[in-house]
Amino acid sequence: MQQLLTWRQLLGNIISNPRKRQRIADELGVIPALLDQWARGEINPREHALRRLVQILPEYRTLLLELVSSEFPGFSMSGEERKAGISDKIPAAFYARAINAYATTPDAQRFWSISNLLLQQALAQLDPNQAGMAITIVQCMPPTKDGKVRSLRVRAGRGTPPWDASLDQRALFLGAESLAGYTVTHGQSIFLQHRGEREGLYPAHWVEWEESAAAVPIMRAGDVAGSLLVSCTRPNYLPVPRQKLIQSYARLISLIFDPHEFYSMPDIDLYIMPNYRLQERHLTGFSQRISTIMRASARTARPLTIIEAEKLAWQQLEEELILLAGKEDRNENS
Repeated sequence: MQQLLTWRQLLGNIISNPRKRQRIADELGVIPALLDQWARGEINPREHALRRLVQILPEYRTLLLELVSSEFPGFSMSGEERKAGISDKIPAAFYARAINAYATTPDAQRFWSISNLLLQQALAQLDPNQAGMAITIVQCMPPTKDGKVRSLRVRAGRGTPPWDASLDQRALFLGAESLAGYTVTHGQSIFLQHRGEREGLYPAHWVEWEESAAAVPIMRAGDVAGSLLVSCTRPNYLPVPRQKLIQSYARLISLIFDPHEFYSMPDIDLYIMPNYRLQERHLTGFSQRISTIMRASARTARPLTIIEAEKLAWQQLEEELILLAGKEDRNENS
């Protein structure tokens, strides 16, 4: 294979893939055409843009540093920049894209459409080399009859191998036993760099493949709507730049929740929810549960919409799981 002689030739080869070209442009906050001009030698990028380019292409970092330094002898990067290899900021161009989507997406489609957009971008920026990461949005369930939020529910998620690309179907209830539950209850971000870190201090239940984890509350004006969870296959994969980036995405994700979906901290009083394997037994036949509710409502003066029926089905399921957890606890203590 012929050796690439300049960093511009290397860049040109990389951006010949349209998807990589767009991703790099998004992360740099520039238009894709500018990358073409850099590659052809028509324009020289500013030094901070070159540093950022090296950071977002860690697989080419050593070669890029050598080639860029050949053309720009004064070019250098700090040791921290070399080690982190990732920005702690969401690209400005993506902010504009997210705000435009928020302004133009119908209310009924907002959560699914924009959560998909945000999670895909977050995953691409946090795990560009697909080392193995899962990012999940967990939402507070509506208060029960006593006015308290008693559990959280997984709403949406994206992953890179070994996790599935889409985790939307991984319905699961979480409570006081979970890291997400802790962050929602205390309004505090938690970052665990390896299994066993601060064991006993936080209610972390490590799942298969997970070696480091983060949970950041999704908040607005002091109220909380849920938590953003991040799981990684590698230990020590959450340096400070990634931590700041996860917190930034949690703030951006807060836009997709309606005002009534945020709850004050005193209203959060989570139960311990059953093991996910026990939950799976109750989750089977969920579509049938919705159909049953809709058929029953059709005989009333005010039939339910599919959205209303689904909400009621989730509330019924939550109640069943709370009772199941209570039964398990009594059996263990008897």
